[in-house]
Amino acid sequence: MVEQTSLRKYLSAPGILFLIIVTQIPFVVAIYFAFTNWNLLRPGSNQFLGWDRMWRNFTRILNNPDFYTVLWNTIFLTISVVVLTFIFGMALALLLNRPFPGRALARTLLITPFLVMPVAAGVLWKNIVLEPTRGLLTYIMEAFAPVIQVGINILNAIGSVLTPILKPIIALINPVIDLLNTGLFTVVTLFTSLPFIGIEGPAEFAPLAHLSLAESFYLPTSFYLPEAFPMASIILIVTWQWTPFVMLILLSGLQSLPDSTLEAAKIDGAGGFGMFRYIMLPHLKRFIEIALLLETIFILNVFGIIFIVTTGGPSINTTNLPYEIFKEAFSRWNVGRASAYGIFAVILANIVILLFLRVLGNQNESEAPA
Repeated sequence: MVEQTSLRKYLSAPGILFLIIVTQIPFVVAIYFAFTNWNLLRPGSNQFLGWDRMWRNFTRILNNPDFYTVLWNTIFLTISVVVLTFIFGMALALLLNRPFPGRALARTLLITPFLVMPVAAGVLWKNIVLEPTRGLLTYIMEAFAPVIQVGINILNAIGSVLTPILKPIIALINPVIDLLNTGLFTVVTLFTSLPFIGIEGPAEFAPLAHLSLAESFYLPTSFYLPEAFPMASIILIVTWQWTPFVMLILLSGLQSLPDSTLEAAKIDGAGGFGMFRYIMLPHLKRFIEIALLLETIFILNVFGIIFIVTTGGPSINTTNLPYEIFKEAFSRWNVGRASAYGIFAVILANIVILLFLRVLGNQNESEAPA
């Protein structure tokens, strides 16, 4: 028995060694580069900055207000996609769990978006679906132009009616957002002004400024979606691509639920919502945890779709941390600062994962029998 255990350890050693080589060694090298001033336009600049200036890359990043916008974009994109893919994935999984003609074909077609490479998905959506002159969306809007125009006119009319009504509310909400921005600015300033590092906070910082409400509401009659709603476009495409991933995991969980359990619930008089709330959802808990955790890790690293569809713009409205790392390394050729951005990306991913696991652990403890 002891020999079999030792043999198992030796058999897993090559796989562990390979993972260390392809993940941990590059990370260690990135940590070293983060403390250098290496710029590819300056040969021989990949030297250690020195103990007195070793935090310079991190200082300049934390002093840059754009960093906090990029950080907010990353978090907002991740949360939005995870929530939307969970809702749509759950709905599709429940649909495919019911027998109907053509279910196998429908399942295959619904899985297809997940099999498309991110760059190919970006090209597909940008040049075929969202293209402003010959795109599918443009064709649909032209085909239903009268109906869409009426809908837009109704929405604009409602907006013009609600504007004077909502002005007092907006006058109350916007100062609250400004106060939150001031509070966040103070927290960041105190956090970054660390005496043992010598970092000063950013000169300006308002991550929630885009949440301020306008005093008038108007929807344009024609627009190019990635320009008019850039972040919404990215969220739409990423959600389209990752919904099948969540759907597959939840569908496997539903199919592992014994039919006898559902039949017994029906006999006892349980309705559809009751069975979902008290039987299916508790059974799917582990599957939901796995799906959301894995998806969160991958969504934090979204790059290809942003690169193809919006190139991080307009301005930096859709720039997340992976795309900022790309710009720093391959547009500004600053490998040292790009490595420092990479360290922040790893820290963010670990914080999100630890919070996720902590929430799950607290739920498990609360549900454990006394």
